[in-house]
Amino acid sequence: MLTLSQLKPLLADRLRRFRRPTLRGVAWTLAAVPVLFLLYVLALIPFTPGISDIRKAKQEQPAQILSADGKRLTEFKWANRVWVPLNQIAPSVVTALIATEDHRFYTHHGLDWRRTASAALRTFSGDRQGGSTLTQQLARNLYPEEVGRAPTLNRKLKEAITAFKIEALYTKDEILETYLNTVPFLYNAFGIEMAARTYFDKSAQQLDLLQSATLVGMLKGNSYYNPVLNPERAMQRRNTVLAQMVKREKLDSANYEVLKKRPLRIEFERQLEPMGVAPHFTQQLRKWLISWADSNDYNIYTDGLVVRTTLDSRLQNAANQAVARQGRQLQGVADSAWRPRTVWGASSALVQAFVRETPEYRRALNTGVMAEDALKKLMTDASFMRALREQKTRVQVSFMAIDPRNGQIRAWVGSRDFGQDPFDHVQQSRRQPGSTFKPFVYGAAFENGAKSDDTFIDQAIEIPLPGGDVWRPTDDTPPSGRTVSLRDGLAYSKNTITAQLMQTVGPAKVAKLARAMGVRQSKLDLVPSLALGTSPVSLKEMVSAYGTMANEGGYLEPMLVTRIENSQGTVLAEFQPLAAEPALSAQANYRLLDAMRGVVDRGTGSAIRSRFGIRADVAGKTGTTQDNADGWFILMHPQLVAGAWVGFNDSRVTLRSDYWGQGAHSALPIVGDFTAQALRSRVIDAQAKFLAPQDTGFFSQWQNRLRDWVGRVFNRS
Repeated sequence: MLTLSQLKPLLADRLRRFRRPTLRGVAWTLAAVPVLFLLYVLALIPFTPGISDIRKAKQEQPAQILSADGKRLTEFKWANRVWVPLNQIAPSVVTALIATEDHRFYTHHGLDWRRTASAALRTFSGDRQGGSTLTQQLARNLYPEEVGRAPTLNRKLKEAITAFKIEALYTKDEILETYLNTVPFLYNAFGIEMAARTYFDKSAQQLDLLQSATLVGMLKGNSYYNPVLNPERAMQRRNTVLAQMVKREKLDSANYEVLKKRPLRIEFERQLEPMGVAPHFTQQLRKWLISWADSNDYNIYTDGLVVRTTLDSRLQNAANQAVARQGRQLQGVADSAWRPRTVWGASSALVQAFVRETPEYRRALNTGVMAEDALKKLMTDASFMRALREQKTRVQVSFMAIDPRNGQIRAWVGSRDFGQDPFDHVQQSRRQPGSTFKPFVYGAAFENGAKSDDTFIDQAIEIPLPGGDVWRPTDDTPPSGRTVSLRDGLAYSKNTITAQLMQTVGPAKVAKLARAMGVRQSKLDLVPSLALGTSPVSLKEMVSAYGTMANEGGYLEPMLVTRIENSQGTVLAEFQPLAAEPALSAQANYRLLDAMRGVVDRGTGSAIRSRFGIRADVAGKTGTTQDNADGWFILMHPQLVAGAWVGFNDSRVTLRSDYWGQGAHSALPIVGDFTAQALRSRVIDAQAKFLAPQDTGFFSQWQNRLRDWVGRVFNRS
């Protein structure tokens, strides 16, 4: 091992040689540079898109999403575009594109060395220039993550490698077609077809020379040369494209002089992606499918997958109609309750709070405006206040239905209008469930041995809390002082009875049962008021939990997909429900279910029978939270469980009505309407029954034998 004293002379000798290099040393150094560069390039190749990925890019086959009854729900495209073949694109587009972006396109093999060298020299001199060919631009457009857009040597090399691969696999026409169908044009428009529709209200095949030049001109900078927001810049850039066509002898000078004076004549219309009948459902499905495809080496945008979902198109349409009908009626109530010059006025502390929470108010403060002046100015802005009122008082609705026998999701409505409010109130939203949470208290009590005929006194209750506080649950009517059975306490949703029952069971057991039955993502506070649904949960969790009740106490995780096939119909994967997880014993579960029949037979959910004429074997529960901020209703049928929530995005806003604010009048009509349609169309069987569990005791078996014998005797006679 070299010592420090030996190392010093060696380093000094090397340094001397470096300062005075020999001819051989210089030659070796010059030879090593390209070798090292080549090795670096070879090392980058594995980090660029693979051959199979590049082949797929020109064969766009988005995943087809089908309902359980075979109807097409949507397709998963990479972007909002319509792929058109090159022969259906106006020739003027291709001519303008090549003349402006890459006039040696047909002679190079991915890189234009002369253009690259010229761009490099200009960049080194301080005038940064782009030297990318159309093929290199296509590499960036197709693979923004693998190639990137950073102005680094690493990125340029990866871009060049990918461009060489594309040239090796694609013909020149295929490169042009793929480029024109993948390039972005702002406003969520991808590809020349969507651009033509967006800016000129026509197809790509119908574009004239001026329109073609305008769209090609945008490629240098979509925002900067946006013809809608920056028409002067866009017109100058269009004329630059025309001048390039003259330079490349694709347009004569006389025509150019005439054309450059003509206006843009934009006919702008934003192109919206088709949402389908279940946009919130397919939004959740897309996340799930991307994860599945990544794990199984598939691409949801190019591999032509056919995904058969659990959704029933008939039930989804029924749900959409029910939500739309009730949503319109409740919006009328909200508009009346929040009229300007009354509740929605400058003197309202709540309205002032809404204004202070807006981005406009914060921007005003950031410019140095005093808080009082900013508030006053905004509150006198009629259009601002109208938009704020419409946003805050827009009624929101969510709805979900599942088949309790297998956990398959049959209908999903996340909001009244996906385009207006894409937020998913089924899965993303957490709201207090109110009295729809009470069945977990009764279920825990029945599991502990309580009977439906056990009674408590309807009286004022005071429950001490930690810290010296006292919880005093109340009902809409004063305590009667009478004894009330558990069956009636649940049917009439008595808070005083439920609170007393909670004391005998304890919050921990109630929360444990709720989690076992399906409330598995939301945090449940272990406090006495949990009995009345004070811990926020999602509608999906609640419908899943009620599905457990309808499935004899066995929890099944909600399912989105039953089968995935390739484009030839070969089954790639099938999905079956897992074995049900026992959450509540069959006997206790049936006792709970039977008590909840009373809710619709004579209790708070009786409108299911009286208004909607539903005679099937159903059970359910209404729910209303404090100040009527949330209305809930969930109904169970042996073959379908459906639930709805009604409220506002901001829980401080309510319908301001003790009648309409109740779940029995806000949410129940949606579920009732939906279930009535499902029964009429025979999607579910009106004769289906919830069956009581078999009692295996000696006395019960003897009683069953006696009943059978009596039946046989009377049948013979």
